[in-house]
Amino acid sequence: MTPLPLPWRIERYDSLDSTSDFCVERARQGEPDRLMVIAARQTAGRGRAGRVWASPEGNFYASILLRPNIPATHGGLFALMAGLSLLEALAPFLPALDHLALKWPNDIMAGKGKADFAKLAGILLDAAIEADRIASLVIGFGVNLVSAPEIPGRATTSLAALGGQVVTPDLLAPRLCARLDHWQPGLATDDAAALRAAWQHHAHKPGVSLSVDAGRITGTYAGIDADGSLLLRQGEDVTIIRSGDVALL
Repeated sequence: MTPLPLPWRIERYDSLDSTSDFCVERARQGEPDRLMVIAARQTAGRGRAGRVWASPEGNFYASILLRPNIPATHGGLFALMAGLSLLEALAPFLPALDHLALKWPNDIMAGKGKADFAKLAGILLDAAIEADRIASLVIGFGVNLVSAPEIPGRATTSLAALGGQVVTPDLLAPRLCARLDHWQPGLATDDAAALRAAWQHHAHKPGVSLSVDAGRITGTYAGIDADGSLLLRQGEDVTIIRSGDVALL
């Protein structure tokens, strides 16, 4: 008989340097699977590529600790799972679902029309690899609930600016855990086919122009492959992008 997963343990703090750094340290100390840490504010929040994640009070700053024990090559599927789960947790609080879209690998974009989409949320993954397997995985979530700190070169927005319902971190947290619980079992049972299909349903459409790493590579979106990597069409060729900073053109 397959053992039931541990219940989620949610810890709340007034202030942390970084919820992800806190969870990474807890993982080193042997903390078991399914911990969520929430901070009312962060003094040293992290984004992708070493960016600072501004963390004023009122927004959602949380990280989870998982121990998936899966091949390291499948880590990209957890980025898809995290983004999709967060989008689904947020969707009921917005006037219309088409105000939300996923951008590979781990951003949630939102706006009152496709032309004015801006960054609403970001996700950061920190994996510890042992013998080519993911021994622990920390996933950090940052959501602009009430305010949208500026990010140089990027448009940002907040749930409040979009006319969404009032949402507190304590309201969002259990909904996010529930969506993660919905999708994680499928990563092992159906080759993540259902997850990938649902992610693509909410993502940028095929043919949309993309830039990777500030124009180092450009092309059009051609979907995702079985391990969650981005497929970028360049003329007659398709390039597999396993990591990078992607912008919509």
